[in-house]
Amino acid sequence: MDGPSVTGAYRIKARDSDGQIMEIASRLFFRGPVGRLGIAPLTSMFWYSEANRLQGFDWRPEVHDSDGLSMITGAGEHIWRPLNDPNRVVTSSFSDTNPKGFGLIQRDRDFAHYQDDGVFYNKRPSVWVEPIGNWGKGAVQLVEIPTDDEIFDNIVAYWVPKDEPKAGSTVSLDYKLYWGRQEPVDWKLAKTVATRIGRGGVPGQPHPAGQLKYAVDFAGPTLTGLTQKDGVKAMVSAPPGVEVINAYVLPVVGTDNWRLIFDLKAPAAMETFDVRAYLAKDGAPLTETWLGQIHAQQILKFGQH
Repeated sequence: MDGPSVTGAYRIKARDSDGQIMEIASRLFFRGPVGRLGIAPLTSMFWYSEANRLQGFDWRPEVHDSDGLSMITGAGEHIWRPLNDPNRVVTSSFSDTNPKGFGLIQRDRDFAHYQDDGVFYNKRPSVWVEPIGNWGKGAVQLVEIPTDDEIFDNIVAYWVPKDEPKAGSTVSLDYKLYWGRQEPVDWKLAKTVATRIGRGGVPGQPHPAGQLKYAVDFAGPTLTGLTQKDGVKAMVSAPPGVEVINAYVLPVVGTDNWRLIFDLKAPAAMETFDVRAYLAKDGAPLTETWLGQIHAQQILKFGQH
């Protein structure tokens, strides 16, 4: 590669496996400063899913190539960040040191959830970045761009090193790209399988103004066989000023899934905030961390129609 601010080379080895695996070695030499260097960039498309169905005026139940950003931090935390179609360009940064991996993942593989027999969104590949060696300090960044159609790649994810390159700098970060159905790692914790949003409050009673209800489904071997008597707890945290109301968890009848339900209420001036949630037993996590970015006013606006 060659450009005004950088020159360099990439070596790519590719092989077939359960999907494709690409091993990438990069050597970048900088002629000038670069304000934001994105390593291992991924792009995808997210218009709407079961979470924001009201945003898509379309006959299909869901339209997306990926439904979440999946991450394993350097400390070993498993994080699932559901994708959004925000009303403005939003960049989210997830600071880390020596990340174990990240990727744009299409977890929902059920054709009935898409009903598209032309482009088959249920068969879209997931892509996972696995660093080779230590990448040091930096951040996974996620960019979400508003869209009202499926023809635009409006989702971008990449790694940004903490130190910005300057003239004379050299950057050598190697990694593997896994193209397949899901993350190519031993995911011992239960995973998020659905995120749903609705009006807050209790059915049959007046709905509190400005209150949202979230229902997050988890599934995985750590939850199989557990009952409500086994002490599974809902762990939900939100920033100051955001009220978490009546968080509880229960098994979904007829399945091995567990459902976390909670209401959120935030001041009208707080347009966007993040909420962390997971299930635990005896002080240990049973699930990955669900990290939802809540665009409360945007959601409430769509809920009025």
